[in-house]
Amino acid sequence: MLNATVIVWRECLEAMLVVGILVAWVGRSEPGARRAIWLGVASGVALALALAGLMLGVLAELEDRTQELVQIGLILLAALLMTQMVVWMQRHARNLRGELEASLHAAAERRGQLGIAAVAALAVAREGAETVVFLQGVAGGPGAGGLLLAAALGFGLAALTAWGAARGLRMLPMRTLFRVSAVLLLVFAAGFVATGVDRLIGLELLPPGLDPLWDASAWLDDSAGFGKLLADWLGYRARPAATVIVAYASYWLVLFAATRFRRATRLHAA
Repeated sequence: MLNATVIVWRECLEAMLVVGILVAWVGRSEPGARRAIWLGVASGVALALALAGLMLGVLAELEDRTQELVQIGLILLAALLMTQMVVWMQRHARNLRGELEASLHAAAERRGQLGIAAVAALAVAREGAETVVFLQGVAGGPGAGGLLLAAALGFGLAALTAWGAARGLRMLPMRTLFRVSAVLLLVFAAGFVATGVDRLIGLELLPPGLDPLWDASAWLDDSAGFGKLLADWLGYRARPAATVIVAYASYWLVLFAATRFRRATRLHAA
């Protein structure tokens, strides 16, 4: 439930901040186009909900094994998108306002209010689509009721955070909040990788290697209590196969190497 709450909070907060930037730009440059912004926001939400309905409908029609394969694919896709989102935000957070305003200016010149609505719709739909994929990745954890509660809590926290940011409250350091949430999302993404690989092993599509590599069930079982929470949130396994550990460690090694390479390239360019 924690991972679903953090995911929805982060995605909704980004969407709310983007909408805030769009509304501020329209207020300065196109005062008569505010209705276009909200039309675009509503369209973006509708697109995300349509994607969720389509995904659930397609999954319900699939055979058990095919459904399992699609769910595993969505879990691994969620891990990839989550990682890409964090990396992208780290690169573009400082210039996000300028990039959005430039997109709005160009869209307004080409297509007027329709172009402005399209920019808003695409921005919101992108965040909504990512949220749908991410939540599908954690759907095997809490039940549907728990997932909806977590999503509602995440949305409420996002609204509260965005309100605080708009009010300029110093007790809400946005940079710190985004850094902490970025770390949490990367931890969740690594857990998604472990879960996806574990399920591929269960379908005999990957060799398990030494299985189990160790047995910690006597200290922290993953079928109940706190161990079950860690299993749902972070992909914890009390009796992991060697392949799962290799995949989990490889995720962090690749991410660390890519981050160091990017920093080295930036310093060299400077």
